[in-house]
Amino acid sequence: MRRRVGLGKAAGEIDAADAPCYRASMIAPPETIRVSHARVACDGATDIPGGAALGHPRVFLQIDENGYVDCGYCDRRFVLIGGPADGADQSQLPDHPAGASV
Repeated sequence: MRRRVGLGKAAGEIDAADAPCYRASMIAPPETIRVSHARVACDGATDIPGGAALGHPRVFLQIDENGYVDCGYCDRRFVLIGGPADGADQSQLPDHPAGASV
């Protein structure tokens, strides 16, 4: 949904130049998990006691040459241990979705 910001915009439109809070900025993913295998599964509730009903459908994600992948449902980031993204500032890496959002 687009909101109206500034004069001269059609109803419902917003422009990043008009609203500084909408300017693109990199923020760290909500949760980063280091893994030892390039193929991982995410259900969004692994760490929640009794959890599967509280998560999302299980998706299998493949980590590629970037060394990380983001879950399209819950935005968890899986980083391959020893890969190019291991030890990097996660807030500086772009989203790299797979599974649900591709």
